[in-house]
Amino acid sequence: MSTVISAELRAEVEEWIALDPDSKTAAQLQSWLENENVDELKSAFSGFLQFGTAGLRGPIGPGPSRMNRAVVARAAAGIAAYMKERGLTSVVLGRDARYGSEDFTFESAAIFSGAGMKVYVLPRPLPTPVLAYAVRDLKVDCGIMVTASHNPPQDNGYKVYLGGVVDGINYNASQIVSPADEEISAHIATQNHQLTRGDVWEVLNDDVLNRYVARTALIAPDVYPVRAVYTAMHGVGTETVEKVFAKASYAEPILVKAQTDPDPDFPTVAFPNPEEPGAIDLSLLVAREHDADVVIANDPDADRCAAAINDGGTWRMLSGDELGGLFGEYLASNSPLKYRDKCFANSIVSSSLLSKIAKHHGLEFHETLTGFKWLAKLENLGFGYEEAIGYSVDPQTVNDKDGVSAAIALARIAGELKTQGSSISEYLKQIREKYGFHKTVQISIRVADLSNISRVLNSVRAVVPSDIAGFKVEKFDDLLNPDGALPPTDGLRFYLEQGIRVIIRPSGTEPKVKCYIEVVRNGDAPSDHTAAEEIVAQLTPVLKGYFQ
Repeated sequence: MSTVISAELRAEVEEWIALDPDSKTAAQLQSWLENENVDELKSAFSGFLQFGTAGLRGPIGPGPSRMNRAVVARAAAGIAAYMKERGLTSVVLGRDARYGSEDFTFESAAIFSGAGMKVYVLPRPLPTPVLAYAVRDLKVDCGIMVTASHNPPQDNGYKVYLGGVVDGINYNASQIVSPADEEISAHIATQNHQLTRGDVWEVLNDDVLNRYVARTALIAPDVYPVRAVYTAMHGVGTETVEKVFAKASYAEPILVKAQTDPDPDFPTVAFPNPEEPGAIDLSLLVAREHDADVVIANDPDADRCAAAINDGGTWRMLSGDELGGLFGEYLASNSPLKYRDKCFANSIVSSSLLSKIAKHHGLEFHETLTGFKWLAKLENLGFGYEEAIGYSVDPQTVNDKDGVSAAIALARIAGELKTQGSSISEYLKQIREKYGFHKTVQISIRVADLSNISRVLNSVRAVVPSDIAGFKVEKFDDLLNPDGALPPTDGLRFYLEQGIRVIIRPSGTEPKVKCYIEVVRNGDAPSDHTAAEEIVAQLTPVLKGYFQ
């Protein structure tokens, strides 16, 4: 590897430095130049940070390949150009409490202002669902949330929402889908550092937040006694969750003090995602101390929600699919008239349980591609979820996953069951007895060579296996050529004997391939649980072996 900075790279770096709006990142680049730090410079200048349907996301640092004010300014300018091309004139900006979020928000405000947009800024770091709500509430054309959600501390990102019908797609305050990402990306590519900045925007007061809180509190119209432990995972959820609980007249949640306040270093967790092993260990300690009824955990931007319960004397996390089934059965059973004209939905990699719940209650059901941006495009959505702990229990308020509304819904369910002498554990058992035991597992396989994923998937398409790990393949779907209502996506779906479903797809954000296994047993006896575990154990090494 060369240790000399090429003339081409040096010129590119010097041009970036000259026009960088942030003196700190410019100084860092200048230091790398002076010290001939070729590796860092090549990493920072390995192409412009990719913009996709999830917006921008990447490590904070200088140069076009990382999250910084210069990159954010060009992204905002590209979005503004896309908007102006379509006659869109207004935007609301929100942010989490990560490093850089404040700077990136006001850099964006200046760019949108300079483009002649009407610009609103949420008053302080708040949950992503509040930003999604604000797009509807303020009737603006676009929403931007500066957040990296549950990524590691060194990352930040940029989510984009559209408010109305754009290019024939009814966004209705949901995240962008293709082809908007490609069109915005093309506009970003035409921008340079010489951008027009304005200084006219409105920093909102708490009125929008208070309206969101009032709407969300209606999820729990009846008050039940419940001891709910809550963790914000060092994110921005605490204030809003406490306000919703208070507005609903529920007991104040028991906070996990060490994780209550926003902290961009996320000091008590290895990875700020409630799903990660060990992330809610502190919550479980607090739950035992207070003899709690339920543990509720948000991710750092509070759009996802996880739960833990006391299951026969042992506290355990619920899987995303268990929680999806819990919400689905409870909502359909307790408010049948409310959902009569609504549909239930989940992503294709989620459990098949919700489809059975919907059928039992006579409700329309849909599957969508992975990502809440697809669930949010369904008309008359009543409840939707994805297995990665994303839930929309109140789509009429927030057309996106919302960890705050899921939190108050969980408190309501736990409290009502407690009043009836039951529990979430018992309710889940009733669901299993009614619909069967659904064991779901996600296997995430990191690959060194991305081309290996395409090679394996294409080889399977060319010669479909007759069995996987000894289980006969009864049906195969190539999701690139779907035969139903789904749009094409890169993935494979197998239906095996003994009620087994396997889905394999590339990760949309990381060099990983993900395998989703579902095993369905008709009963809920210990032997059914054991059999499902054994099937998963048999499949796992074979699936991993495909990519190693």
